[in-house]
Amino acid sequence: MGSWRVPSAVLGCLLLLRPLPSPACPDACRCSSEEADCREHALREVPQSLSANTSALWLGYNFIAVLGPRSFPALPALLLLSLPHNLLGLIHSQALLGLGALQELDLSHNYLTALTPETFQPLASLTTLNLSGNRLKELEPRVLRALPQLRALFLQDNPWVCNCDILPLWCWLRQNREKVQEKNLLLCSVPVQLNEYPIMAFGNESFRQCQDMGLSAQQYMVFSIIGPFSFIASIIFCTFMGSITVVYHNLRREPHFWRRPHICRGR
Repeated sequence: MGSWRVPSAVLGCLLLLRPLPSPACPDACRCSSEEADCREHALREVPQSLSANTSALWLGYNFIAVLGPRSFPALPALLLLSLPHNLLGLIHSQALLGLGALQELDLSHNYLTALTPETFQPLASLTTLNLSGNRLKELEPRVLRALPQLRALFLQDNPWVCNCDILPLWCWLRQNREKVQEKNLLLCSVPVQLNEYPIMAFGNESFRQCQDMGLSAQQYMVFSIIGPFSFIASIIFCTFMGSITVVYHNLRREPHFWRRPHICRGR
């Protein structure tokens, strides 16, 4: 028995001296401390073998085009997510589930054309959102209202369409000026006569026509019913009046045919 004590003691010391296994790090990333740098590796999707204690994930300059449902592994400690300069054109409504601690999200210089409120609902802690350099023509304010902690928003370098549809966004921007960064760089792209005109330079009078012409959903419904009914009624009325006119002309013409022939009598 005594002969086995020395090797056991040595083995115990070796186990104590053995370094602890390092957190998981994908082959395409460089990991240090609690950060994972996966930039410029031609990635087409988010790496899955990330450590659960990752607090910063850098994914810029890759080829990620879609963020599907649950594109990210469980990252409860993630505070910063950077996805600029990808091919991102679609974000599923469940793509960002499990990122409730996220505070900063960079989606700049991608190909996003539309966003839904459901996409950002899991991000209750988000304070900074960068959407600059995308292809957004309009943005529903409900998307921004889904971010209760939002403090900094970047929207420049998007092809904004400055018609009546931009009125809700303009109202939100006016009410949240302190949150909009580079606000003077929010420029119209369409129509041509307003190209490069600053959105924030519009005043209430600019949208007076839109407000006067605005109709409620009930009004649209009434018009949709009255329109076809009026069309059918006008056809029936025209047909009726046409028939009366034809009958009237025929009645005026008939006495000439019924009149008895005049007989000339000599004197």
